[in-house]
Amino acid sequence: MPSYPPAPMTDRIDDYHGTRIADPYRELEDADAPATQEWVDRENELTAGYLNNVPGRQTMKEQLTGLWNYERFEGLFHCRGQYFYHGNTGLQNQSVVYVMSSLTGTPRALLDPNTYRADGTAAQSGESVSWDGKLYGYGIAHEGSDWIDWRIRDVATGTDRPDLIRWSKGGISWTADNKSFYYSRFPEPPARQVLTAAALDEKVYFHKLGDPQSADRLIYEIPAHPSWTASPIVLEGGRYLALYIYAGDPGTNLLSYIDLEDPSRTVIDLVTASEITCAPLAYIGSTLYVQTNFEAPRGRIMAIDLAKPERANWKEIVAQHDETLEDVRIAGGRILVTYMKDAHSAAKLFNLDGSFIRDIEMPGLGTAYWSDAQLIHKEIFFRFASFTIPPAYYRLDLTTGKTSLVRAGKSVFQTADYETEQVFYKSRDGTRVPMFLSYRKGLKLDGQNPTILYAYGGFNAAITPNFSSGIAQWMAMGGVYACANLRGGSEYGEEWHAAGARANKQNVFDDFIAAAEFLIAGKYTSSAKLAIYGGSNGGLLVGAVLNQHPGLFGAAMPAVGVMDMLRFHKFGFGTQWVGEYGNPDDPDDFKIILAYSPLHNIKAGTQYPATLITTSDHDDRVMPGHSLKYAATLQQAQKGPAPILIRVETRAGHGAGKPTSKQIDEWIDRYAFLKLALKM
Repeated sequence: MPSYPPAPMTDRIDDYHGTRIADPYRELEDADAPATQEWVDRENELTAGYLNNVPGRQTMKEQLTGLWNYERFEGLFHCRGQYFYHGNTGLQNQSVVYVMSSLTGTPRALLDPNTYRADGTAAQSGESVSWDGKLYGYGIAHEGSDWIDWRIRDVATGTDRPDLIRWSKGGISWTADNKSFYYSRFPEPPARQVLTAAALDEKVYFHKLGDPQSADRLIYEIPAHPSWTASPIVLEGGRYLALYIYAGDPGTNLLSYIDLEDPSRTVIDLVTASEITCAPLAYIGSTLYVQTNFEAPRGRIMAIDLAKPERANWKEIVAQHDETLEDVRIAGGRILVTYMKDAHSAAKLFNLDGSFIRDIEMPGLGTAYWSDAQLIHKEIFFRFASFTIPPAYYRLDLTTGKTSLVRAGKSVFQTADYETEQVFYKSRDGTRVPMFLSYRKGLKLDGQNPTILYAYGGFNAAITPNFSSGIAQWMAMGGVYACANLRGGSEYGEEWHAAGARANKQNVFDDFIAAAEFLIAGKYTSSAKLAIYGGSNGGLLVGAVLNQHPGLFGAAMPAVGVMDMLRFHKFGFGTQWVGEYGNPDDPDDFKIILAYSPLHNIKAGTQYPATLITTSDHDDRVMPGHSLKYAATLQQAQKGPAPILIRVETRAGHGAGKPTSKQIDEWIDRYAFLKLALKM
């Protein structure tokens, strides 16, 4: 057992509704405190000393680097005769934005985020092209933070205008004249709280090109509900500004709009309670098309006449299907609908009146991500990938419904040598849960296969097949990668999500435990060879099941997890998670949350499996204090010989925009850890 460095401690005890709970490592919430930084440095030294000399480490890194080093083509879309995409030659820390005049034209670099910081820790975080295609709005986030600085670049010249928008965590939406845009922002936080300040009081502003941000006009605010957020969306044609309002309940939102031709600019409320989801799609004629789960938990498309917007007058265009509606695009007089069919993509094409045209052929069992499109477009592009299929881009002709390959990445990963199967297993209460298993062909079911079981299980987010060079390396090493589609996600609509949220959260943990038991019973693996892995809400998942069944797993890898469930709502975007988890300040919610909170259910004297906790020093979505407090507590509770390690990445955040070099290093540390923990 390693000798763990002592963490700074306090005798802090809090009273929660009459229950006194100690918080001895409260000081670790301040990531900038000298005592915290000293402890983190010593923990990182301990972890590096444990992992850096693992036999075969260098070979694994060379193999992973080779798998990662292939040309990638992402984010393709069309705007006014120009095609934009993000390209990476293979090992560039950040992808470069290119523009070209045709699909076969010569690309020209428009934006290279790699020029901002030598270590690649400045990443693009959002883009928005003006309706005429002449101006490119782009957001840059630094060191993994969710804070975005927005700038405007002239597409023809590649030069930036003087405009700068700060303290935003969302996007921008252009006006019809291409001279202004709407955006949302938070108040500027105190200097020492940039990464920890609660995300409150977001407001919508109007920015005219050339003006300083201080001159921007306030358009919309919600003072009665400071934790709510509002995203502005100018619908094509420019007459209406939609306000998508999120009240913290995943799978639901409020919706308002402003008629920009009305001098009064009155805000008209369309959906006034956070009971359904209602996302604006397009405004055509006098009709607003929306994607909604109103009286349809798996989703449908409806039309609203804004002259008669009452709910009773809404008209169904595309009815609810057996599959879950995931995404919608309207262009070329067609409605393209993507469904989740047992957690993988299927697509259908409809006319604007909802009459069915045809199914769209998919390249396999995987996930399709569709590009944005304007109403006049006759084509839409989609990215397709799976666990064993590197991403490729396809063009859909909206007139014929035919698809054609545009470009595929040339990875050295040998797709033909691997396979993905989908299995279904029963959870504790009999619920049927799907799971994808990916591995090298010819797998022996002898219980000796090192296996990573991954899941998320929350926030109405589906986990669908996708390609990762890191996971490809695991399969090349002979490992099985299992991805379980737990309740709490959107795989089967709002009912599936609600079955894993708030008071039903234990269902998520039961589903995950049942997945592990299925893999062991089927001899895909054994407890000694099974590692569990999840990030963010998935990190909470790993921490919770580790407390409930510590002997079921050979290793655990919780990443950027929400571990302190009694204080999550006091930092960053945690203010918006109350709808998913409940509110610790409510006595009834407190009892439910306390029963599974990863930090508060660690039991001293328990033999826990080897655990590698990962977080980042600039994570302002799930502040690093969650993982720091969890690591210090678990280290002191550990009875067995297995190590409890924490790896704190520097100049990085929750995960988005992490440089390629840092991603490779992190994966290699994980595999070095698993090689020892699972005795590979």
